[in-house]
Amino acid sequence: MKKLSMAAISVATLSLAAPAMAADMAVKAPPPAPVATIYNWSGFYIGANGGWGQSHNCVDFLTPAGTVAGGCADRSGGVLGGQIGYRWQTNQFVFGLEAQGDWADLKRTRVTLIDPLVSTTGKTDGIGLFTAQLGWAWNASLFYVKGGAAVTHNRFDVFNNVTGVGLASAGHTRWGGTAGVGWEYGFAPNWSFGIEYDHLWMGRDNTTFAGFVTPGGVTLLGDGVKQDVDMVTLRVNYRFGGFNAPVTARY
Repeated sequence: MKKLSMAAISVATLSLAAPAMAADMAVKAPPPAPVATIYNWSGFYIGANGGWGQSHNCVDFLTPAGTVAGGCADRSGGVLGGQIGYRWQTNQFVFGLEAQGDWADLKRTRVTLIDPLVSTTGKTDGIGLFTAQLGWAWNASLFYVKGGAAVTHNRFDVFNNVTGVGLASAGHTRWGGTAGVGWEYGFAPNWSFGIEYDHLWMGRDNTTFAGFVTPGGVTLLGDGVKQDVDMVTLRVNYRFGGFNAPVTARY
């Protein structure tokens, strides 16, 4: 009987001590919550682009009697080139600077209004853009606007329709302004693909001729050409560095 009483007391004591011992045991901490990251657009990048361009030109001829309209025309063709730049990302805002250069084949020949026996050929064979960017990034998607300076290289030829003989020729480089908009998507940590539209305002450029008489008897002393250019290009960029440097999301 005495042994049974001692056993009962021992069991009761252990039962009362068990909750206290359980309370003293260390509780395993839950795993840390994952840190949200967004695509990192910061850094130097280099890339290639290609697409379509159109140049709108209006020509005026200078004659002894004054300025005579030569007519307006559009010429379109392909563009192909590359770009290099640098971007800074702060939260969702992306700022950038970029230089772009493209070979172009925007060319057209048309009969002038001043003399049906004379034609002109206008060609743009080079386009350059020097721009600043302001963008809004949402993870790997970037929407941006851009603006800055533009330069084009052009050639203008006047020739006789009947004989094909050149009457005057001028090559010139002109500067103007540009504005554009684009969208880019980062499909890998350092690679992105996008599409961009740019409009170039190139103003008016004047050329002086030595003076010649067209087959129709019109004396030409020079010309003035007003130019605007539109470009739509597909782009692919490679960004240097930043393999393990995600930007912590703050939104």
